[in-house]
Amino acid sequence: MIEIPPKFADRPPVNPQARESLGGASGSWKGASGLAEDVRYYGEWMRKEAEKRIGHLYPPVEVTAEMAKDRPDLQQYIGQKLTVIAWIWTRTVKSPNPAFSHVDVPLASTFILSSKKGKEAYIQPLIEGDSYCFEVKVGTPPPEAKAGTKLARGANFKCLISEVAIEGNYIKAEGRAGRMGAKLMAVVVEGNRGRVYLSPRPDMETLAASAKPNWRPELQLPGDLRAFWTPPYGVTHYYHLFTPRQLVALTTFSDLVAEAREKCYRDAIENGELGIENEERKGSQGNSSFPNSSFHIHHSQSEKLGLETGGTGAKAYSEAVAVYLAFVISRLADFNSSICGWIPVVQATRNTFGRQAIPMSWDYA
Repeated sequence: MIEIPPKFADRPPVNPQARESLGGASGSWKGASGLAEDVRYYGEWMRKEAEKRIGHLYPPVEVTAEMAKDRPDLQQYIGQKLTVIAWIWTRTVKSPNPAFSHVDVPLASTFILSSKKGKEAYIQPLIEGDSYCFEVKVGTPPPEAKAGTKLARGANFKCLISEVAIEGNYIKAEGRAGRMGAKLMAVVVEGNRGRVYLSPRPDMETLAASAKPNWRPELQLPGDLRAFWTPPYGVTHYYHLFTPRQLVALTTFSDLVAEAREKCYRDAIENGELGIENEERKGSQGNSSFPNSSFHIHHSQSEKLGLETGGTGAKAYSEAVAVYLAFVISRLADFNSSICGWIPVVQATRNTFGRQAIPMSWDYA
């Protein structure tokens, strides 16, 4: 953060878009503005590439007349496809009631989606026999919505169908046995002037389940229960902290950092702003800008050095851009785990490291 910008201060960006539309080398690029422009450009390129590869896992939601029938707030969106901001899930376990032991019941800490005055929204469970579904409602929520299915602090819940208590030890046993699942409770989409909440559909769960990551972090979580609260519930490895779709997205973006670095390197060489290779080509034609041959050789070698070994040329520059893009992926991972809860007050996702620990999150965005 401190060492990289001075290495490339006052240099123009190397990406073709900036060079064409913003004046390129002839423009004013004070301090780290050129570097910042390239971080923006190659980050946007990564986003577009990711959309091509995994966009099918993140489709918009089209608002139909049927969806808006009992929701006046949705009338203005009929026929529109709205971008999903978040899917809100709750963890589930089999009901401890023998009569409903085949039912996966929710461990929801709250059914409130938005507590903002005038824009309240909540989840209404609809129970029919031994099954249930979730429906999103707008307006003042009933008092019981605030606690979800929680009975007390910690892992203490009740069965949504039979209201039998679900104790912490039972939940831990279910988790260790691999019977802890998840159910979609609500969908948050981007409206004209704020968040819009929609009821979930079965096809949305099916789509999420179709995500198949080609890599996952197999490392086991530490056993220090003061900081890592999840292992007793069967969440024992790092990959357990992410949904399959989150892993697909994070690995896709991680792979794209390396691809963006190579793209930046090629652009730097082509534009000749940072790549001494171009100067070498000029020198071979008798047009070298380095009259002193030893100076030319020294800088030719320096320009080919990477960032870690003190380089300042095309290779080092592309690596510097990649460092900042890696910071973005790190931040993305912080906000894309199954530990990230939804905050009704601000209508946003809580990050994983809200504290110096990894807690157990019962519902997540």
